[in-house]
Amino acid sequence: MTRIIAVANQKGGVGKTTTAVNLAASLAISERRVLLVDLDPQANATSGLGVDGGLEATTYNLLMAGMPLDQIKCETAIEGLELLPAGIDLVGAELELVGGARREYRLRDALRDLEGYDYVFIDTPPSLGLLTINALTAAQTVLIPLQTEYYALEGLTQLLNTMQLVKKYFNERLRLEGVLLTMFDSRLNLANSVAAEVREYFNGQVFKTVIRRNVSLGEAPSYGKPVLLHNARSSGARSYLELAGEFLAKERKEADGQIQEQAR
Repeated sequence: MTRIIAVANQKGGVGKTTTAVNLAASLAISERRVLLVDLDPQANATSGLGVDGGLEATTYNLLMAGMPLDQIKCETAIEGLELLPAGIDLVGAELELVGGARREYRLRDALRDLEGYDYVFIDTPPSLGLLTINALTAAQTVLIPLQTEYYALEGLTQLLNTMQLVKKYFNERLRLEGVLLTMFDSRLNLANSVAAEVREYFNGQVFKTVIRRNVSLGEAPSYGKPVLLHNARSSGARSYLELAGEFLAKERKEADGQIQEQAR
C-alpha cells in the first residue's frame, strides 16, 4: 500500500524541504518507488531536484484544473524518484481555493487513484493555509522536522491543533509519523537541551536519526541535486540514509505484523 506522508512545519528554515528531498531520494536508492509532491510556491523541492523553468504544468494545474498526474510528473536524476513540480503559478492557488468546491480535498482527490508508489512525500509551505490543509487531508501521516534551537517548539502547538482539526473534519486517518530533529550541533548545550525536551514531550515519537548541521546539505540545492548525488560521503547523506533505514525497518515490521495477523 502506498504511504502518503506530509512533511510539515509552519516555521520556515527548519529543514523541511531538505528532509522531503533527501529522504525521498534515500528511499528511492533503496529500491522503493517514490513520488515527491512540491506544494510550496517557493518550489525549492523542484529546483533542489534539478527541475527548474520551462514547466508546462505544475501542482497548480493539479489542484485548480484537475490535470492528470501523468501530464505533470517529471523524472529526476535518481531512478525510482518522480516529482510533481511546483511553480510561481502556485502562489495564486491559496486565494483561488477559498471559494472553490471541495477546496480542502483537491490534492486528496488527485491522488486517490495513485498506484505503483511505495511512498509519496508532500512538501508543504511554511504556513497553515489551504495548501497545507490540502496536504494534511491527503496524507496518512505527518513528519515534522524540528530545528534544535531556542524557538523550536514555538508554534508547534498550533500545528498539532491544526492536525487535530483536520483529523476531526477532513481526514480521520491522519496521525503523526514522527518528529525529526534537524540542524543539530551536539557541541551546544542548548541543542542538547532542546533535543531532550522534545523527546520527553513527544514520548517515543521522535526519530532516532538526528540530522546534524552539514555543509553539503546546504550546498546541494544550489547544484540542483539531493545530497546523495552532491556528496555521498558527507554526514548529511549518511544521516538521511539512516533515516530511510528507519522507514524501511518500520515497513518490514508492519509487513511481519500483517503476515502474523493473516496466520491467526
